Amino acid sequence: MQDLVKIRSGKPGSYPDQTVYAEYACAEFGLTFEDIDGGTGLTFGVASKAKRILFGAGRCSWYPQNNATATTLASDKYFTNVILERAGIATLGGDYFFLHDRHRARRAGGHEIEDALKYFARLGATAFVKPLFGSRGDFAQAVYDEATLKSYILGASRYYDSILMQPLVSGDEYRVFLLDDDVLYAARKYPPVVLGDGMRSIRDLLNEHNAALQARGLSPTAGAAGDQALDHVLPRGERWELPGRMNLSAGGTMTLEAKPSVAVTAAARNAVRALGLRAAAVDLFTNIKGRAEVPAVIEVNSNPSIRQLEDSARTDLILKIWHHTFSAMGLLDV
Repeated sequence: MQDLVKIRSGKPGSYPDQTVYAEYACAEFGLTFEDIDGGTGLTFGVASKAKRILFGAGRCSWYPQNNATATTLASDKYFTNVILERAGIATLGGDYFFLHDRHRARRAGGHEIEDALKYFARLGATAFVKPLFGSRGDFAQAVYDEATLKSYILGASRYYDSILMQPLVSGDEYRVFLLDDDVLYAARKYPPVVLGDGMRSIRDLLNEHNAALQARGLSPTAGAAGDQALDHVLPRGERWELPGRMNLSAGGTMTLEAKPSVAVTAAARNAVRALGLRAAAVDLFTNIKGRAEVPAVIEVNSNPSIRQLEDSARTDLILKIWHHTFSAMGLLDV
């Protein structure tokens, strides 16, 4: 762990996590690491004696063992659901809607803003919405009335072209990370919280939390401005959960757990197979309406962050992931 800490300490705060892990893995496996973008970590090369592979951050895939078609399909949350449902895998369902009129003449009907409002009404004016191609929990939230949905659409349309709207479902959320058919680890996901200080109201704590999210380029956590409960002052140390998104980047937490149930393992493995991915993290709900053994896939991430492994001191798992990547790309003997 010390070597990883040493590498991390020598990098700026903006340096990508996965680039840190790649450099660490190169040192462990006897490969050459080269940052080729002036120390930003946004583009780097990894080389053996016989071969060199380039990697990129941002929208580039950290997992080149996944082919481009599988990665692109998985990034579209609606396409993912269609593919999984055709394979007999339970999902949360939902439909997609465009937020702008441009290109309207080139697409099928039934997916415009006016259609989103009708679909929302059919769901009982309660739904969970998120960008169709979003990540890190940005603009992922529950909505409970048409006015909030319209406000959400206006805000999301500044950054995204389309959204996925789904029935609002609750349960226990898990992430299962797979390499080919092998479950590398499973983690229970928990929502973000604000921590009471005995002086400030929940509203003030929420505003501070949201300011930190926006500084990282993420949308704020939704809260009803007129909700009197937000004026309550939390005692020091008391936790207030922020329901909805559980992404680490949005303040959520993950706890590594023992091997998941057979049903969860089967659903995750079948989802990855259906999409043709070799490395992926599958997010699932269990215990939906008290039915623990009927999991439903929330989404499949073909480019998942693994920061929780560093936070959990599981560098052994980080090395297993990068060994799989380097081996798949012919940089290491299998």
